[in-house]
Amino acid sequence: MQREGSLLYVSLLTLVAALGGLLFGYDTAVINGAIGFLQQHFGLDEREEGWATACALLGCALGAAAAGILSDRLGRKRALLLAAVCFLVSALGTALPRTFLEFIIFRVIGGVGIGIAWLASPLYIAGILAGRVRGRVVWVDQFNMVLGMVMCFFINYFFGA
Repeated sequence: MQREGSLLYVSLLTLVAALGGLLFGYDTAVINGAIGFLQQHFGLDEREEGWATACALLGCALGAAAAGILSDRLGRKRALLLAAVCFLVSALGTALPRTFLEFIIFRVIGGVGIGIAWLASPLYIAGILAGRVRGRVVWVDQFNMVLGMVMCFFINYFFGA
């Protein structure tokens, strides 16, 4: 019985940690459905549209660069919690930005969360698993990245974005 409980616990932890991958995919793709509305709302030119699209990747690079140090100093679980805070702050800040600069700042913060989650999620998952099953389970995080993108594209389709 102990073994079944442990397997269930580790499976649930893996799924929760893999939500970082889901949010990675979703946040990476969400701009595709929003760019037309942003262009209309802020009156963006082509260069600003490109910056609105790419700025999250700048944050992603910063987050990924810091994720190893954060994971070592804070632990993988706390690094994932920090990524979650970045996702939350970004979601709230990009929902109703007053200026284009505010939108960019909050999008970069979301990108930092993406970068941290990109590294910390598979590290955390690999760390909680026994070596004999690690390779069979870490794929869940990668699968969730793609699933997040697919979900976002379908949401954009159904909302007519």
